[in-house]
Amino acid sequence: MVSALDLIQKFPRCRIAVLGDVMLDVYLWGQVTRISPEAPVPVVNVIRRTTCPGGAANVMRNIATLGARAVAFGACGADAAGGLLEDELKKLGVDTSFLVRTPARCTTEKRRIVAGNQQLMRVDYEDASPIGEEVRAAVIEPLLRQIRERAVDAVIFEDYAKGLLSTEMVAEIVAAARENGIITALDPKPGRLAPVPGITVMKPNRSEAFALAKIAETIPSGAPEADENLKKVAAVIAEKWAPEQLLISLASQGMALFSHNGVDVIPTRAREVYDVSGAGDTVISVYTLALASGASPCVAAELANRAAGVVVGKVGTAPIFAEELRAEMENLR
Repeated sequence: MVSALDLIQKFPRCRIAVLGDVMLDVYLWGQVTRISPEAPVPVVNVIRRTTCPGGAANVMRNIATLGARAVAFGACGADAAGGLLEDELKKLGVDTSFLVRTPARCTTEKRRIVAGNQQLMRVDYEDASPIGEEVRAAVIEPLLRQIRERAVDAVIFEDYAKGLLSTEMVAEIVAAARENGIITALDPKPGRLAPVPGITVMKPNRSEAFALAKIAETIPSGAPEADENLKKVAAVIAEKWAPEQLLISLASQGMALFSHNGVDVIPTRAREVYDVSGAGDTVISVYTLALASGASPCVAAELANRAAGVVVGKVGTAPIFAEELRAEMENLR
């Protein structure tokens, strides 16, 4: 069996296509020293402003910081935020050749106001209406070519309900990927897509999994392997979507991996949680990269779980670096 450290060494050989709703994350960092005289709200004295890729672009960032090649497939506005987002991705080494810039919509931008290590507010700028068919075709056609040429090892779908992905689009790409032996991974948004059978792995969190199964969420009842409601949800998703693997993240309970071999539980590895922003992006990035590098689903899930434990200990939407993941796995030896 290939060790986790050997797998990380193989990451740079992988080329991963990421298709989904790209965003720009903006952080306004400051201090609070008084309450506003105009309303009972804190006054934040902004000291600095930082930006980074968000949404599907954060998955691209994670792929890049893990040493692999990320290829961006998506659409953003022909505006300043879109230009800044593209520049940020290029700095990371992400291939943005297929990123469509369109004047028909604004770039999704999420501004977070942070005082100390505490997020006080988030302000969103977005257009979540369905994207035009012309733009959608400009996104999907080059991806299908890459799949048929086997120029990518995996495709990650990142649905943030901003109008890009459609059921027909995902189904066409999944069919092409299966025909060419390419891994597909979906981070779903409940209620957005109809079931698309045959995806390699689906990665919802617990709340999303219950919503996908259209079952009212319950409080965890004991360990995940003994949680009958969770197993019922997994069975419904397996019947409707028929993924090869279903990885459900369970916050403090870790992860549950459902497959034809049953269920495997990977306990949580977080040391101290500061911010869960982007943790799901890290999980699907590491899991998919590990599969593309030859890992078994269980080993891929353990790597992804370890990576999530690292990023939730950071403030803001932060990626995982190959060196950090390698150090984390070496600590187990």
